[in-house]
Amino acid sequence: MNISSAIIHAAPGRAAIVESGIATLAGVEIHAISPEGKFIVTIETADDSSNVATYEHLGRLDGVLSAAMVYHQTETEPDVEVSVEPRS
Repeated sequence: MNISSAIIHAAPGRAAIVESGIATLAGVEIHAISPEGKFIVTIETADDSSNVATYEHLGRLDGVLSAAMVYHQTETEPDVEVSVEPRS
């Protein structure tokens, strides 16, 4: 499983169109939208090629000025919970 995050910047006055386009993409979730039309999204896909395809699709959506990947992680065992507690 691939998990990544991106910042999507909509053209002025196009945020609603961009939001509608993002909503059609499987595995993409909007977490925040700024008044200036910047979106924080996460992308969850099965593999690297699907992740790249989804990210590239985001950049081609109507009304998108730019798409910038911020974070990417590959989970080899997505059903195993990761502990963040310090080791003793």
